[in-house]
Amino acid sequence: MANTCMAPSQRPSRVLITGGGGFIGSHLSELLLDRGNEVTVVDNFSTGRRENPGIVRAIAERSARYRVIEGDVSSTIPTLNSADFDCIYHLAAAVGVRLVVEKPIHTIETNVHETSVVLRFAAQRAMPVLIASTSEVYGKGVRVPMCEDDDVVYGSTGFSRWCYACSKAIDEYLALAYHREFGLPAVIARFFNTVGPRQIGEYGMVLPRFVRAALDGADLEVHGDGQQSRCFCDVRDVVHVLPKLIANPACYGRVFNIGREEPITIHALAKLVIDTLGSPSAVRFVAYEHAFAAGFDDLKVRQPDLTRIRGAVGFTPQISLVQTIRDLAVEIASRDGTREGQRAAACAANTSANTSANTSANTSANTSGGAA
Repeated sequence: MANTCMAPSQRPSRVLITGGGGFIGSHLSELLLDRGNEVTVVDNFSTGRRENPGIVRAIAERSARYRVIEGDVSSTIPTLNSADFDCIYHLAAAVGVRLVVEKPIHTIETNVHETSVVLRFAAQRAMPVLIASTSEVYGKGVRVPMCEDDDVVYGSTGFSRWCYACSKAIDEYLALAYHREFGLPAVIARFFNTVGPRQIGEYGMVLPRFVRAALDGADLEVHGDGQQSRCFCDVRDVVHVLPKLIANPACYGRVFNIGREEPITIHALAKLVIDTLGSPSAVRFVAYEHAFAAGFDDLKVRQPDLTRIRGAVGFTPQISLVQTIRDLAVEIASRDGTREGQRAAACAANTSANTSANTSANTSANTSGGAA
C-alpha cells in the first residue's frame, strides 16, 4: 500500500497510537490532531494518567477526530479493522525501573506479546508502524556515545533489572524480521531519557521524582554516588520527529536513537532542579541495595550518537533541560494543587517568562544590529 501516514505537508491520516494515553502518547496525539489527523488511542492506563485524554480534548477542534479505547493492546487490536488506519505508533509498554524490578513477568509478557500483536495487525496491509524502544537495549554498552549498530551486553538473568532491556530487544528483532520477511514498513525509535510535562515519577522516572520533591521541600533522593550520567530530551522535541520517521520510506527497517547528546550526572541534575526551582531541598544519597534489590546494576554513562537520525530527518532538539524542569514543575503543581508547590512553580514560571522576554529582546537587538 502507498504510505499515507502524513508528514507535516501531506494529507491528514488515520492514526492508531497504542499507549496514547500516556506521557509521550498524549503529546504525540496533540501534535497529530493539530495537524488535522484522526487519532485513535488504545491504552489500559496501567502507567498512564486518565487525565491525559481530557487534556488533549481541552481544545474543542480536536475532539471529533480523537477516540480513546480503554483496554489491553493484545485484546483490543484484534477487534479493530486494519483498513481503518494509515499507520501505527506502538508506544504501549511496561516501563520504569521500579516497575521492571518489581514486576518482571508483567514487563516481559506485556512488551513482547503486545508488540507481536501490533506487528501482525500492521502486516495485514503493510501499514507503516513505529515501534518505541529504549536506550536500555544497549545494556551495559560497549562504547560511548552509543551507536545503533553497536553490540549489546546484558547482566545475568538472575537479576530482573535486565528483563526490560531484553524484552525491548526482542521487540526490535520482531519488527526488523517483519520488515525483512514481509516488507513491513517498520521503523524503531530508541528513546534516551525522554522527559517533560505529564511524566510521573511513581515508577522510578528520575526527573519528575526530583521536581516533585523540590516543590515539596523534601530531600531529592539520588541513588548510588550520583555520578552516573544521562542525556535528557524534552518530550515536545521527541514527538515532532516521530512523524518524520514513519513517513520516510528510507527509514524503514532501521533503528534510530532519539535524545540529546549533552550528558549530566544525576547528582548535578538534582542540584539543577533545586537551583532552577529555588527550592530549600537538599540532596540525599541512597545506596542501590536500599532503593532496589540487592545486586542492582546501573550504567555509568548513557549517551546517544545522533548521527543517523540527523542524516535521515535533520533532528535537532530545541528545548533546554532548564526549560523542561520549569514546565514540568508548573504542570506538577497545577496537578497537585499544593500551596508550596504552586509557589515554587510560580517562581519557576516567572523566571521562565523573564528568560524568554530577555532572549526575545536580545534576539531583536542582535537582528537590528545585523541589519544596520
